[in-house]
Amino acid sequence: MSGEPQFIGIDESFTFACGAQKGCFNQCCCDLNQFLYPYDILRLSRALKVSTREFLDTYTFIYTGDSTGLPVVSFKTSTREHNACPFVTDKGCAVYDDRPASCRFFPLARALARSRDDGSISEYFAVIEDPICEGFIGGEVWTPRRWMESQGLVAYNEHNDRMMELISLKQQHMPGRLEGDDRKAFELACYDLDGFRGQVADGTISLDAERKQAVLEDDEALLGEAMGWIRERLFGTRRAS
Repeated sequence: MSGEPQFIGIDESFTFACGAQKGCFNQCCCDLNQFLYPYDILRLSRALKVSTREFLDTYTFIYTGDSTGLPVVSFKTSTREHNACPFVTDKGCAVYDDRPASCRFFPLARALARSRDDGSISEYFAVIEDPICEGFIGGEVWTPRRWMESQGLVAYNEHNDRMMELISLKQQHMPGRLEGDDRKAFELACYDLDGFRGQVADGTISLDAERKQAVLEDDEALLGEAMGWIRERLFGTRRAS
């Protein structure tokens, strides 16, 4: 295997299997440089029964992305364990049911492109044949469509695509580093979602009564309102529903 990505369509096939029976088990959870999306943070904090602020402080660090100028959240890793994910164990992932999108996608990578003609979105997929991975030997036949369904990625894609849209807008309209109050607002809305909920509750962030109640009661409504709020703050427009 070359390690070079092999591009395929959504209904083209690839072969893969993962599990403790593979000699490479857990190795893909080491040497991490893993970006977390807002939905990843929300799911993981709920699984661990901690606030998003506590999750961020305990398990992650935030830095400025070189290409986007935006704050990026990544896992703190254990240097004693080959830069391993904080949730990897000898038996596998301790938060498997709520693992991040990037873990669910492997061995695939997914990218989106918007048509300049009609604004339509196209999906592109690549198979990442990591040289350390034995999953391509004697695996099951999959397509990207079937793989995404099997890995519970439908909800992740829906939420994470909104983040990708924000990044694209930022690149178009606000090149360079996001600084000051705008950066703090971005971190609040995209990462510290319980902090955003708190500011809605105390009226610091004003929403009409119906939307406020939804944010206070429902996590998906919280995420949707937070992403809409930061989009409107930075770019003056909310995403069309």
